[in-house]
This record gives sequence, C-alpha cells and structure tokens, in this order.
Amino acid sequence: MSKPRHGDRYVEGMATRRSVLGDAHVDRAEAAKTEFDIPFQELITEAAWSHVWSRPNIRRERSMITIALLAALKQDEEVAMHIRASVNTGATRDDIREALLHVAIYAGVPAANHAMKIARKTFDEIDAQAG
Repeated sequence: MSKPRHGDRYVEGMATRRSVLGDAHVDRAEAAKTEFDIPFQELITEAAWSHVWSRPNIRRERSMITIALLAALKQDEEVAMHIRASVNTGATRDDIREALLHVAIYAGVPAANHAMKIARKTFDEIDAQAG
C-alpha cells in the first residue's frame, strides 16, 4: 500500500475523528483500509472530520443531527456507530431520543422506529460493556 501524504486538514480531521469515534474504532478502520479505498478514507477524514466535525461550538448538536440524518437514510451501521460516539460528544440518551422523535415526524415513523430499535440495542451493548 502506498503511503499517502497528509496535510493539515487530514491531521485535524484524524484528531477529531479519534476524539468522536474513539481510538479503537479508528484503529480498526485504519487497519482495514486497502489501496483501493485510501482516497475515500482521506476524503472523509478531510471533508467530514476536518471541514465539518472540527468546526467549533456544536459537537453535541452535530452528533444529534448526524444520528437523525443517518436514521432518516436508514444507514443502520452508521446510526449505531454514532450512537456509540455520543458518549464522546456530550449527546445524551434523552437528546438521541428527541432527535429520533424528530425523525418520525420529518422522515417517517418506520425509519424512526427502526432507529429506535438500533438505539436500544446499542445502549444495551454500551451498558453491558460498562458492566
């Protein structure tokens, strides 16, 4: 695998990604990347994690917005990942519930219902790990 060159946006994005998702998650994702998807990984690190997630002031709200958007789009794995990340963003379970109630009205009850199931399962997993 070729070694990519990383600029300031990548470094900032990676630091934010680690602070939100946690080192273990990012380390697994980094270990799993291939020559094929390196450009995509660089893109999301710079665009999503640096340009957007590194912006100041609304990390908690950004977390809720992200969960709501992913729920509306039925991106199950990403919903669970961002619910787990909410531990690091300050978004509470009550905040997440409120975001999913909003999904029910604006994106449909089936999408919110499914995301609620994912949230319950994810919270159960978090609680079991904290045990």
